Parts: sequence; C-alpha cells; structure tokens
Amino acid sequence: MTILITGGAGFIGSHLVERLLKQGKKIVVIDNFNDFYLPSYKRENISSAIQNSNLTLYETNICDVVACQKIFEKHHIEKVIHLAAYAGVRPSIERPLLYEEANCKGTMNMLELSRIFKVKQFIFGSSSSVYGNNKKVPFSEDDPVNEPISPYAATKRAGEVFCYNYHHLYNISILCLRFFTVYGPRQRPDLAIRKFTELIDRNQPIAMYGDGTTQRDYTFISDIIDGVASALDKQFGFEIINLGDSKPIQLTTLIKLIEQELGEKAQINRLPEQPGDVQRTYADIIKAERILKYQPKVSIEQGVRLFVAWHRERKKSQF
Repeated sequence: MTILITGGAGFIGSHLVERLLKQGKKIVVIDNFNDFYLPSYKRENISSAIQNSNLTLYETNICDVVACQKIFEKHHIEKVIHLAAYAGVRPSIERPLLYEEANCKGTMNMLELSRIFKVKQFIFGSSSSVYGNNKKVPFSEDDPVNEPISPYAATKRAGEVFCYNYHHLYNISILCLRFFTVYGPRQRPDLAIRKFTELIDRNQPIAMYGDGTTQRDYTFISDIIDGVASALDKQFGFEIINLGDSKPIQLTTLIKLIEQELGEKAQINRLPEQPGDVQRTYADIIKAERILKYQPKVSIEQGVRLFVAWHRERKKSQF
C-alpha cells in the first residue's frame, strides 16, 4: 500500500511521515516548499525521512494538476492524507485569493485525482477555525459552522463541503479531521508557542493581542499524529472528527508556562485584538474517543517543556 501525504514537509506532515515510515508504510510526499515561511525549515523537517527508501518526495504544487496526475499515474496510491494548505488566520486576510487558490483548488485537484485513480480513503486536514466564535462549548462536530470569520476558516470549511460532495457522488471514504491549535517540535515559526519561545529567549518583546484572556485548546503534535494514524486503520463513509486536547488555557497562562521553562521573563507589547481571531477554541473529543480510540496524553505543561527542550537542542546545533 502507498500513502500520499500532501504538505509532507510541513510541521504536522513531517511528523506523520516519520510515524508511518516507522510502521513500514510506503509514502509519497508532495510539497512545494513555498516561502510562507523559510523553505529551509521544511527541508530540515524532512531531512531524516528522505534517507528512507520507502519515501518518494516530489517538489510539486498541488494546484498543478498535470504534475500531480503524473504522480498518481506512477504510484499505486491507495490512501491520500491531504494536509497541504496555506495556514494562518491573519495572513489569509491580507492574501485571500492566494488562500482560495491553494486551499480550495488544491483540495479539488486532490479529490478529483482520487476519484480518477480510485483511491480507497481520503483524509482531509481541516481546522478548528471553521467554528468561528461559536458560543457553545465545547465545540462539537454537530454544531453549525456557517459563520467563519477569516478567509482561512472559509477555505477549510469549503474543503469539508467539497469532501462531502465527492463522497456523495463517488462513494469515496472520506474523513475530515479538525485540528485544534497543534504545537510541538518543528512548529511553524509564525505560531505563538514557537514565536514566543524564540523572542523571550532572545530577550525581545512579544506581541499580545487583546487582554490575554483568549483561550486555545493546545494539542501536542504526537497526540494529533496518534489520531491520524488511527484513522488510517479504519474505513468511513463520510465523517468529521475533532482532534484536540479538550483543555483550553488562556494566553496569559501559556506565556507564564513558557517563562517558567525558559527561566526568563517576557517583555509584553500589548496590542488591540486582531480581525479574524476567535475568542476561544475548545474541542469536544467524544466522537474521536469513540471512533478512533483517541486519548490525548501530553498535557500543556509537558508539551511546553518538550518544545523548549527541542528549541534549546536546535539552537545548540546551529552553533
């Protein structure tokens, strides 16, 4: 069996690639190494995995349907895990057309090729952003998600709708996984935990938007990978499942945890709330527990400790 992973050199993708290679799976990765953040970070992410003979890496854009079709033609792909996307709420407000192209057209390309080549299972990496400022907590898969408050969230919801459409028309087994604020080693440099850790460690100020009471359901990368790997062993008609920790914390608490692990005090630059930012994320994981036997294991305290340790090791290796 060959599994295609789009965005396989990214943060979540590279961890998933490593996990599946350890299980002896044959993996094809599509990643275009774009400059959303430094491409060298992505090459670093995938550097150890590319030594494995079970991995084939294509530096290709998912919007290039001709190039992607050649990949499907060459490899007998049975399962697709579609993670490639432009991510981030604030950048999507600045460049909405780029997000629409990559996240909507790219997803449609992967679904259409999966139809043509009779892929057995399609897993789509969605986001808790689709819930917007949902008043009901925790966020359940049955909640209405008709009011996304950023272009990024809108493209992820559109991806889910496209997935349902392809399941309905062509009976493809499709699972949409809504990831909740994933963090850990290799985290994207624009995300809070990595950005705050690097700035505090350099004795530089961090930006805190709003009064610090916004809450996020931070989920450690190994727990997310557990959920995705479990999904690969099951067949679905069409399902949407949350993957989170289900223990949201305030931004001020997160900053204190990072300060404690670094042994440094943060200089905080307080700024107004940003358009598109939600007040909280909070995953109802009952469905994930039931269907995927999903049980998050890494607490935020452990996770921040592991992330800071990775940060220090990486810093040492650069000198």
